[in-house]
Amino acid sequence: MSVTRDMLATYRGPQKVVARLLSMGEREDRALAILMAACAVVFVAQWPRLAREAHMTGQELNALLGGALLAWMFIAPLLFYALAFLSHLLLRVIRRNQSSFGTRMALFWAMLAASPLILLHGLVAGFIGPGPGLSGVGLIWLVMFLWFWLSGLLQAGKEPA
Repeated sequence: MSVTRDMLATYRGPQKVVARLLSMGEREDRALAILMAACAVVFVAQWPRLAREAHMTGQELNALLGGALLAWMFIAPLLFYALAFLSHLLLRVIRRNQSSFGTRMALFWAMLAASPLILLHGLVAGFIGPGPGLSGVGLIWLVMFLWFWLSGLLQAGKEPA
């Protein structure tokens, strides 16, 4: 399936999509590509908010975009790998036997699959600004992300470690 079809299928059944991704074998290049795509979408989603901030405060937009680029394309992937490692360790402590690749793939795929909601969040932040609408979209994104991630972790635990 294409990535966009997999993303739509994730909203119907995240475990099936993660199972299909894991059945393709452990390929770190695929996991990294998924993570980098998710980070790129989050970076693009920041543009409307940063443009609003630059306009309202008089700051230079290029500096704000450069900071967001550094944060999302260089630092965030490292933090996501660290988060995946910590979640893998936590799962080992509670006696869940699953591969570290499955743990990473569940997290990275959850981030990419929930990215359309991050784009909506960015649009609301840029055009409407802070308020209940932005908080509501952020809450919806968080709930969906956690559902995708936890469902992916459960599926990864079913795969042989």
